[in-house]
Amino acid sequence: MTPEKLLDAVEGFSTPLFVYDLDAILDRLSLLKKLFDGRFGVSYAIKANPNMGLLRALQPQLEMFDASSILEVRRAIATGMKPEFISFSGPAKRKVEIHEAVDLHVGELILESLSEAEEASAYAQSKGLLQPCLVRINPLHVPRKFGASMARTASQFGIDEEQMGDALPQIAELAGLNLVGFHIYSGTNCLDPEAIAENFENFARIFEQAQAQTGIEVHRLVFGSGFGIQYLPDETQLDHEALPALVNPIVDALLQKPGFEKATCNLELGRWLVGPFGWLLTRTISEKSSRGSEIRTCDAGFNNHLAACGMMGSVFRRNWVFQNISNPQGKTSAYMLVGPLCTSIDRLAVDVELAEVTVGDVIAIEGSGAYGLTASPSRFISHPEPREVTYHDGRFTDASETERHPLTTLPA
Repeated sequence: MTPEKLLDAVEGFSTPLFVYDLDAILDRLSLLKKLFDGRFGVSYAIKANPNMGLLRALQPQLEMFDASSILEVRRAIATGMKPEFISFSGPAKRKVEIHEAVDLHVGELILESLSEAEEASAYAQSKGLLQPCLVRINPLHVPRKFGASMARTASQFGIDEEQMGDALPQIAELAGLNLVGFHIYSGTNCLDPEAIAENFENFARIFEQAQAQTGIEVHRLVFGSGFGIQYLPDETQLDHEALPALVNPIVDALLQKPGFEKATCNLELGRWLVGPFGWLLTRTISEKSSRGSEIRTCDAGFNNHLAACGMMGSVFRRNWVFQNISNPQGKTSAYMLVGPLCTSIDRLAVDVELAEVTVGDVIAIEGSGAYGLTASPSRFISHPEPREVTYHDGRFTDASETERHPLTTLPA
């Protein structure tokens, strides 16, 4: 989206403001399906961005939603998605969540432990139901070049690979459950096609072992994609065009194995679909010089975008891609961008190179379509919560979900 178009959004809705380009997101989804030529359905991970305006736009084009709480299940249903096309994952499902999921006839309950499986089985039996489920498996190995790895170490996610031989047969025999397949998500935000392919090859090996240990006819396999997006100026975009040649043979070979002939494969992903097509727009409120640094205070900080501030699992803080969209041709200088919070840790960027920034300019933070507002402590210090707008067919639509109470709303 052009700086001019983003400024149009600010004119209509003020700042701080999240903007989501639905046209670009839907194009991205179409591209994904073409890349793999029908080998994968798409399961959108709601946690990446649960905005209802965005979910409603995605829903007709998806095979499934993946929810990580019962409230996300309800969000998916509210879009018009039938419950049988919703999976429910997450490591700490409360009994009431499991029970509601079974009552709603959620398509697949993704089991993270034997105890969770036993609870779901007992409740389904008490209702005279047979709940379809997948078992999530926690691999021993994930290739390098993934931004975050959930393999190798102790994890709240899934059955450890080395415990499959004991746990999987027990789950397969639980009377209230219908084990229809397996799920793996072991690493995130990878920008290397060969590492992704290596990861999928590992998935296929584990899926084969799991099928042999349970003897089931597999109907569903979930490949946690781990497809990454560029956050930092020196990063290279994932070459998604290279993925089919590397990944398709792995899928084709697996589906020819005994027990997999009827299997449907899903890619579970969120960030790659929506992340590049969202922006957080923030206005500069004041300026000052302090001990050699040019400081610009902004109306958005880590209360609005924890990840962009490097506070969402980053070991070393590095600047995301920022742009002064009010003055893109100005002389470039280094700035410290800080948020409005009364704490010294509220820093959006340090020594970031930007076109000259003056009071009133609008700064765009790119790559903000995933894990933005809902992954941030938006109520900290009670600053106004950002609005959210979607862009579709040439029109901006207010998609805000936060309550804009008079006590927390300021004039534009």
